[in-house]
Amino acid sequence: PDMKDALKYKGFIGSVHFAAEDRVFYGKVEGVNDLITFEGSTVDDLEKGFKYMVDEHIKDSEKNNTPVEKSYKGNLNIRLSPELHKKAAQKMPPSRASL
Repeated sequence: PDMKDALKYKGFIGSVHFAAEDRVFYGKVEGVNDLITFEGSTVDDLEKGFKYMVDEHIKDSEKNNTPVEKSYKGNLNIRLSPELHKKAAQKMPPSRASL
C-alpha cells in the first residue's frame, strides 16, 4: 500500500480501501503470511477493527507459542546473478546473516 494511505499500530501496517457499493472501509495487515483483514463503516471503526485484529494476532501467537510476525520484517528478496551473489557474500563480514 501507499504508506500515506495506511494504518500503523505496534509495528504492523494495514492497507486502507473503500468499497463504494457496500459503503464500507476495509483493509488487510500487510507483510505477514497470515490473512488478517478488518473493516468498518467509518474511519474510526476501521482503525478500531485494525487494532483489534492486530491485538488478536499477537494474542494468538503468544497462545500458540509462535513468534509474532510483524509487517515488513526487514527481509528483501532480490534476484542476482550467481557471480554477483558470490562477490557480495565474499564482502560480508562473518556473521549469522544470510546473503
